[in-house]
Amino acid sequence: MSLFFPELCSNCILVYSKAGSRESDTGEFDIVSKEYMESGTNGGRNHSHTVFSRIQRYYSYSWMDYFLKYFLFLCTLLFTVLGLLVLGLGMWGLISKESFAKEKVGSIGTDPMLLLVTLGLLLTMLCLSGCVGALRENSCLLKLFSAAVLVLVSAQVLAAILLYSLQDQLGGYLRSGILTAMARYQDDLDLRFITDEIQTNLQCCGADNYRDWEVNIYYNCSAPGVLACGVPATCCVNPLENGTVWNSQCGVGAQLLDEFTAQSVIFLGGCLGGISRWVELHNGVIGTVCIVVLGTQILTLFITTWLLETIQRHRFYNSLTY
Repeated sequence: MSLFFPELCSNCILVYSKAGSRESDTGEFDIVSKEYMESGTNGGRNHSHTVFSRIQRYYSYSWMDYFLKYFLFLCTLLFTVLGLLVLGLGMWGLISKESFAKEKVGSIGTDPMLLLVTLGLLLTMLCLSGCVGALRENSCLLKLFSAAVLVLVSAQVLAAILLYSLQDQLGGYLRSGILTAMARYQDDLDLRFITDEIQTNLQCCGADNYRDWEVNIYYNCSAPGVLACGVPATCCVNPLENGTVWNSQCGVGAQLLDEFTAQSVIFLGGCLGGISRWVELHNGVIGTVCIVVLGTQILTLFITTWLLETIQRHRFYNSLTY
């Protein structure tokens, strides 16, 4: 009777022959191994080469193994570069705002640029471990990479479930966040940039309407100064004076205007409704991107697992030849 090992190698040709008696249980594999080890003393050069070829078939890499190895290497290399770019962008933001200065270093923990630095660092370290592990066939690095990807996939699935369960409360959280950004508009450059981008691209003003800007101490009607009862220039329908010069005073006194008069000067609708409409309009694209990103991570996890099994199988059969 002949036995082979399909769980270890799908294209093996070396057969483990087994006689009917228990005395021959060592089989052909032991005979072939002994012939290979004694081939140098027997002087059978051709015979040695034949035995070596038969064993060699066990641990040779297939073209699929090589393809998956270098595919994983190129993908992780690409994301390593992406992580370095995110890390560099975050560091540039911190340095340009002088966040490491003695008077500002105490509040660096709330700086949004720190999130970019953390994200870039984690992405770089994660993808670099997969990149080097795939290229050098390092099982430890590949196991670390696959474990990190598994944790990341699990976290994303849990986040999706949490968002779905809290979808009725998301509006309240979003409104609170917008009002907080508006209150700190003049004091935090990052929140100011984000608020301006939202109001400009969505053509909105405030959270629910333009009068929400009274939550800001500078735009409140009781505040001294020229900004009192006004709104930022990004709320204006036409913030460019004569089409060329940015008019930062175009929203002065806008909160005192009724809606009919104000609609020709500023955007009346709030950004909360603008964000909701944008999500509804692009929900197909958002869903597709999320599925592609999650699917890529799962595919990477399967490729890494395949590569780990291939490396272990290669090392096992390599040890049999010596």
